[in-house]
Amino acid sequence: METNKKSVPLIRAHKASGANPPIAMVTAYDAPGARMADAAGVDIILVGDSLAMVVLGYDDTLSVTIDDMAYHTRAVSRTNPKALVVTDMPWLSYHIGVRDAVKNAAKLIRAGAEAVKLEGGANRIKVVKALVDAEIPVMGHLGLTPQSIHAFGGFSVQAKTKEAAKVLLDDAVQLEQSGVFSIVFEAVPQAVAAKATEILRVPTIGIGAGPDCDGQVLVFHDLLGLTFGHKPKFVRRYGSLGEMGIKALEGYVHDVKMKSFPAPEEGYQAGQGELDDFSYGRN
Repeated sequence: METNKKSVPLIRAHKASGANPPIAMVTAYDAPGARMADAAGVDIILVGDSLAMVVLGYDDTLSVTIDDMAYHTRAVSRTNPKALVVTDMPWLSYHIGVRDAVKNAAKLIRAGAEAVKLEGGANRIKVVKALVDAEIPVMGHLGLTPQSIHAFGGFSVQAKTKEAAKVLLDDAVQLEQSGVFSIVFEAVPQAVAAKATEILRVPTIGIGAGPDCDGQVLVFHDLLGLTFGHKPKFVRRYGSLGEMGIKALEGYVHDVKMKSFPAPEEGYQAGQGELDDFSYGRN
């Protein structure tokens, strides 16, 4: 029976062209978000470690744990989306050794992920190969890798020189040869992402990497206007749900204060005559 369910093999084979439109990927961290993303027709739902910042209130992604990621993956996977569900492996869940990496990735797969995503290039090849050998599909992530912000000195554009671009492309080729089914490129010059898309057989997914990638990804809360403060240059807001939500809540607060909520028709009544002689005396 045809379900239009997205799978790893389908994504791996999807290089954007005239016949194949780019891949649309969006983060989601709970059941309502997953249902909205899936109803909109996204191809991949990423349970991103960005939930640390946009949902849990941390300043960066480093505080989120493997248990946090598994918890939110379960919430997303319970909606049975047609989109492919990919979950980020958080910081230190794959950095210490191959054995721990496979164990932690398995926890995410058991929680409902259909693939995992991890950051890094040549330094992650052993881990990628071990995960692929364990039949756990892997998505790569190059460029600005948020788990490395202390090493980078903050959130900054990567691969801006010829030397750095060559290193990034070498990393991309090694990741592909190690078995990743796609690679995210974050905050790199458009020309570098375009070259990666040209030379790689697996699809590239950009975020702040220009229009030439095989797909794009944005954070759910960013594109819907549910985040406040600094907006990255690459974010396009398609809604203002944050402002709408505040106005709705202001209306609720006003009605409560003015005692116009709830109205009689918004409550429940006892059966006719049941409480006519009702009284209660507290001892």
